[in-house]
Amino acid sequence: MTTSDAGAAEAHPRFAEALDALGLSELRGRIRRFPHATRTAAEAAAAIGCELSQICKSLVFAADGVPVLVLMDGASRVDVELVRQELGAEKVTRARADVVRETTGYAIGGVPPFGHRSSTRVLADRSLLDHDVVWAAAGTPYTVFPMAPKALITHAGGTLADVRECPA
Repeated sequence: MTTSDAGAAEAHPRFAEALDALGLSELRGRIRRFPHATRTAAEAAAAIGCELSQICKSLVFAADGVPVLVLMDGASRVDVELVRQELGAEKVTRARADVVRETTGYAIGGVPPFGHRSSTRVLADRSLLDHDVVWAAAGTPYTVFPMAPKALITHAGGTLADVRECPA
């Protein structure tokens, strides 16, 4: 699959601004744009040519009605009960699409791990640390960027947690 060399011109403007604000301008040139959407982890992994677990999914949940971002490797599912326990919440559900857009400023399938419209609590599953580099959305369903997982979690303001659903 071919990618564009246009770099930051292809990233969502809010995300490009966030990179600059975080002192990560050098990442702008590493953003890759694909001609076909990479909305799912499987689509992104296939387009990039990496393992599914090297994709960092940015998923928004509602914990007692308050949005929370969970960063999870692409090969795994979030265990909402573990998220509930980690947060000390009574109820955790998937956030509706309108809540995701309102909270982050991005549509589902393009939510990056940082650079959101509003500040939210972030949980990052430890499974992300299994790789030297992970790939995350750059604000659109067509763009991704690579980053070391520890740095990604730090810039997202994430707290490491074990919230991955265990295989049966």
